[in-house]
Formats: sequence, structure tokens, C-alpha cells
Amino acid sequence: MSNADLSELERELLETEHLDENEEQLTAQNVLDVLEKAWLNEKFSPEILPHKSEYVECMLEQIKFMESNINLLQSTDIQVEIYRFELERIRFIITSYLRCRLKKIEQFASYILDQEKDRNVDERYLSESELKFAMEFVQHLDTHFNSVLKEMPWNLQTIEPANKNIKPNMNSYVFLRSNKTVSNVIVKDVFENRDEDVELLENSQHLLPYSCIANYVKEKSVQLL
Repeated sequence: MSNADLSELERELLETEHLDENEEQLTAQNVLDVLEKAWLNEKFSPEILPHKSEYVECMLEQIKFMESNINLLQSTDIQVEIYRFELERIRFIITSYLRCRLKKIEQFASYILDQEKDRNVDERYLSESELKFAMEFVQHLDTHFNSVLKEMPWNLQTIEPANKNIKPNMNSYVFLRSNKTVSNVIVKDVFENRDEDVELLENSQHLLPYSCIANYVKEKSVQLL
């Protein structure tokens, strides 16, 4: 394959596949960048974050498009294999992102569903398929517990709702980089029982309790690492 053919392939692989968000058109590379950041945030945050299902679906479509272009090329050129490795990297990011979310849903299903009840439909953290899975998971879990508890002594046949509503540890520490300067971040000093006002300078890195920067993660002001 000639260098011209490879250049054309690269242009085709990065051909625009866009979706609208705040009237902004995103290229396939932009979508991938968003997913990579969402994956890291999801991986390191104790709570489940707002879903990016539209980006996942867009990237899956792009993968099909990229595969079809690569399969048209009959070549042993190393650059074609590099493109294949890149496809595997993208698949890994998407798979890991979805698995992180699935693990949290299974761990905190009741808590997450309680939180979702207080949100508008367009503000929910779970996608439609995730919400359906969470509801079915809780239902099956309750059925299982009920069948087991029937065989227990009468004074052990009930479980307090609070004991089933497991919550994520929002005070766990996370490592982060500030995407911009953020002022007035309130960090609670548990040893001296006082609040400390911290400023996060742009591109600075910090180790902080997640609870004090949770909103900044969702606003994209900070990136978990």
C-alpha cells in the first residue's frame, strides 16, 4: 500500500460522525476523548456518574465504519495493524466503562434507584437499559432474600431497609487534575473538625475526599486520574 493510500485511510477513519450537544458538532475523535475522560471518572469515583450512552452508541457505530474501511484493504503494512490495535483500544475503553457502571449498579442498586426517583427523566444518571437492569436486579434480589429468610427463625425473617440500601463511600480519597482554576473548594478536616477553603489551580493535581469535588467532576472542572 502506498503512503497516499494510508493517508487516505487515516482521513476516512477519522471522518466526522457527530451528535449534537449544546449545538456543538463532535467528531469521532472528540467523542472518543469524551468517553476516555468519562471512563476514568467512572473508574475512580465511588458513586455512579451521569451516563454517556449516546457517546457509546456513536462510538460503536464509528467502530463498524472503521472496520469496514480497514477490511477493504488487502495489505500487510504495519500501519494497518496499528489501526487494528487502535480499534481494540477503543473497544477496551467502552467495555471497561460499561463494566464499571454495571459493578456500581449491582453494589448500590437500591440506593441508586432511590436517587433516580428524585431526578427528572432528562437528568437521570442511568440510561434506559441500565435503569431497567437495576430495577430487575433489585426485584430478583428481594425475591432471593425472601425465599432464604423464610427458612430462618421468626426473629430473623426481616431485613431493615437501611441494611439493604448500601451507599457508596463519598468521603473516599481520589486523585484529580484541575481542568481550570476552581476557587472556594470546601475540604473538611476530620482531624481538627473544621472546614478548609482550598483553591485548585489550573492543571494542578490533588488528593482530596471525593465528596468535596463531586459536583466539579460532573461539571468537568476536574478530571479524576
